[in-house]
Amino acid sequence: MAITSYADFPPNQGEGKAAKYFDPVLLHNDTIVQTKGYCADIFFHAALAWMREQHANKQPFFAYVSTNTPHSPLIAPKENLQRMADRGIKKPNERLAMIENIDDNFGIMMQKLDQWKMLDNTLVIFTTDNGSPHKSEDPNFRAGHKTGKGTPYEGGVHVPSFWYWKGKLQGGKDIPALTAHIDLYPTFCELAGADASQAVQKLEGRSLLPLLENPAADWAPRTLQTHRGNLGADPRNAADKLWSVRTDRWRLVGKELFDIENDPYEDHDVANQYPEVVEQLSKQHFVWYETMIPYMINQNNTWEEERAPLETLYFQQKAKRGIPLWSPTDL
Repeated sequence: MAITSYADFPPNQGEGKAAKYFDPVLLHNDTIVQTKGYCADIFFHAALAWMREQHANKQPFFAYVSTNTPHSPLIAPKENLQRMADRGIKKPNERLAMIENIDDNFGIMMQKLDQWKMLDNTLVIFTTDNGSPHKSEDPNFRAGHKTGKGTPYEGGVHVPSFWYWKGKLQGGKDIPALTAHIDLYPTFCELAGADASQAVQKLEGRSLLPLLENPAADWAPRTLQTHRGNLGADPRNAADKLWSVRTDRWRLVGKELFDIENDPYEDHDVANQYPEVVEQLSKQHFVWYETMIPYMINQNNTWEEERAPLETLYFQQKAKRGIPLWSPTDL
């Protein structure tokens, strides 16, 4: 589905270049369009209209609905803010109102999928990004984990993932195995019966199907790498900055070692007690990082016009034929 918001470019910037969350300008099927309403409402509505169309045409589909809320700037619909006030939740309550708006939209999506007789044959996954910055005034959005967004600690990389498939997955189960986003593609391929063996072989991810069927299924030990980025002109200079290595038991963050099995909130650095673990995981990180260098992009580059196609397309289209008003079809 080709619909996305770009809050970092002029039409969607408000005062102080902060993103506007109402009436965003979007890219829809290769055309820049003007919309009306709150951004998350538009995204969910458009996604649902597209899903219904695929279902009507008996086409299997993958829909990825990604909202830019509840990211700052904290701007919420009036009705959600009013609900906060009615409950006696004092300001600042904008973030909570934004979260409730997503909850409202997700609920509408589930109701529509049920109404359209699609839930029995649709896997629904809800996951999030890495929460609020570690200097945020409210640690609740990190569920008590150490630091937060932008760091390689648990608070910066540990995210929830809820899976629902009516009649296929048994609810009320927690899967403690070490999993990651790289596992999604192999999982989808296996569920869809896709012949993607060559592509999957190039990935380090695994199908989650055994765990979904049985949370206690055998799951081989693994090592997951995290690196913050901020590469600069030479990525080799960033190899030792903001990185961590995670195994089933350990997380090494630079020179700090945490026993996640017994210390999930990383309160106690045990590097001195387990120097051999520090050495082993550190070596794994630098070997992995070296293999990643050919794929890295210097984010400090100054992009030429042809490397900023969305912004270029906007100004070209505006000059030639204007920006049309667009809205999703009625549900």
